[in-house]
Amino acid sequence: MKEIVINSVRDEDLLMGFKECLNGTLEDQWGEKVVRFNNDLAKGFIRNIGFDWGISLLDCHITFFDDVKLTVKSKGIAPLEFIFISKGGFTYKEGHLGEKLELEQFQNIILSAERFQEKNFVFPANKELKVNFIRIFKKEYLKKKNNNVTYLNQLLFSVFNDDKNTLPYSHGGSYSLKIADEVKELGNVYESGIMRTLSIEGRIYLILSLQLLEHHNFETKESVKESLSKEDIKKIHVLTEYIIDNISGSISIKVLSRKSGLSPKKLQLGFKVLYSKTVNEYVRQLKLEVSRDYLKNSDLTISEIVYLVGIKSRSYFSKIFHEAYGVLPTDYRKHLKAGKTS
Repeated sequence: MKEIVINSVRDEDLLMGFKECLNGTLEDQWGEKVVRFNNDLAKGFIRNIGFDWGISLLDCHITFFDDVKLTVKSKGIAPLEFIFISKGGFTYKEGHLGEKLELEQFQNIILSAERFQEKNFVFPANKELKVNFIRIFKKEYLKKKNNNVTYLNQLLFSVFNDDKNTLPYSHGGSYSLKIADEVKELGNVYESGIMRTLSIEGRIYLILSLQLLEHHNFETKESVKESLSKEDIKKIHVLTEYIIDNISGSISIKVLSRKSGLSPKKLQLGFKVLYSKTVNEYVRQLKLEVSRDYLKNSDLTISEIVYLVGIKSRSYFSKIFHEAYGVLPTDYRKHLKAGKTS
């Protein structure tokens, strides 16, 4: 495991720590600092932009080729961090005795470390990671006119006003595609100069407001149609096992909704979050994968396979198999027998 130790919570020190340890190159334009990597240690970039009132962005799109442990140590006041993972995941632990948190794709995360406690992040090897950290140095932010932190719920208000960092806090909230869509737009700002800076800053405040809204809804247990709880995610994982066990049957959204207790909209959102597919697309893909295994590992006829995977007709099966794999089922089996395809 590659270890990176940085004795500072400042953005520029974090950026330079990654640059030095992973042999990156630095670019600086329009107030944005970007460290790029393209070597046997890592591929991708980490971008940093600082704004007024103690707000900054660390935007990472990177693949590490070894497990990387980042340890951040500081005697100073660590920022309050609003984290959103668009792809991949990693673990976080505060200090030696803190709870290890698994931080996941599309999850809304808020972290505030206790003073004098080190922060440990572990990033897995060979997994594409897209994550951004909106960092708020609270002392600076509270100088901002109309900061309106008094409108936050009592818990988060206490975190914002904890200028000594004596109240460690972590929030692993709901999973949200709405926030994901807004984060994606951060990478679609193509203007230059002041237009670019203003566009990015405005979008950061929009993302921050959505993350605060998710936190409020999570704490007050209000349901939002664009988000999923951990319990919802667990139910969808259980559903995938049900689908495999009942692959020969008619697996409709209505049946899955009744089985899981989730509404059809929640189901569709959950499959989109976990598998980037609608429910029907996921079920169809699974049926095709099972049928391909039958073609490869059994002597069952195609008609028998069609029946076993619950597809309505042989002609429809041939059509969707060809769309997925570029070959008809009969030809796929012939190639297998001829030893041309593994």
